[in-house]
Amino acid sequence: MHDLESIMEALRKNLPELKSSYFISKIGVFGSYVKGNQSDNSDVDIYIEFDKVPGLEFMEIADHLERIVQNKVDLLTPSGLKSIRNSRIRQDIEKSITYV
Repeated sequence: MHDLESIMEALRKNLPELKSSYFISKIGVFGSYVKGNQSDNSDVDIYIEFDKVPGLEFMEIADHLERIVQNKVDLLTPSGLKSIRNSRIRQDIEKSITYV
């Protein structure tokens, strides 16, 4: 998948299964695909919130999302977002998240 629209459609199509299997409450895309400056080597940056914090399933979630979007993914959770010390970068990410 090479554009935001196709990634969002794939995530939207699989959202019910993702929610029931992994207790996902919110999922969105940010980064180069949202900005429209992705390259052939870009991964898909995905922001994800959970109703129930995953344990070892976290890696399984990443693998599942990679199959859905047919690309490598980089996952960011609320705690990961809060840990970004540079407030400008953190705010840029928060503002750019495009939710499914």
